[in-house]
Amino acid sequence: MAFAYAGHNVVLEIQATITSTPEKPSKGPKWKGVLVTYIVLVAICYFPVAISGYWEYGNRVSDNVMISLEKPVWLIAAANVFVVVHVIGIYQVYAMPVFDMIETLLVQKMNFKPTFMLRFITRNLYDAFTMMFGICVPFFGGLLGFFGGFAFAPTTYFIPCVCWLIIHKPKIGSLSWIINWVCNHIITKHVIRFNV
Repeated sequence: MAFAYAGHNVVLEIQATITSTPEKPSKGPKWKGVLVTYIVLVAICYFPVAISGYWEYGNRVSDNVMISLEKPVWLIAAANVFVVVHVIGIYQVYAMPVFDMIETLLVQKMNFKPTFMLRFITRNLYDAFTMMFGICVPFFGGLLGFFGGFAFAPTTYFIPCVCWLIIHKPKIGSLSWIINWVCNHIITKHVIRFNV
């Protein structure tokens, strides 16, 4: 689960399932988990891999990084196993709201009985549909990068800065106000530039 974590946009869904009382709110454990995850995974694991990978391969890397690698074979095989574990884990987290929406629609609007068989069939049909879509679209890697840039970057970088400005209302022209808006403009320029 650690390598499948991308908590920027599912953290509220996860927080909603954590028990919370006025004496012990759930935001405390959530905040500790987010800090540890991003410091340990992103700063210590992902940044060195990203920097050394770009240093070695530059822009010659294809959509599937594993295709760009040639040896050692055991490392490529291990990386592919880790990718499969990652995708299986994170798919369940991201697809859960869709599963819930489909099952709610079938039970409330179409009067199906909420049984195990309904859940089993709807989830497997949705899984098969998403798998076939991913297989049939030949430019899926580029499409993921395009939509990821327009969805992932704003929800991870842009929206939190704007929310912080709205909630805390710093004085216009103060250091924190300037830093937030400068970061927002830089990020917006890069998102548009890299996706077009």
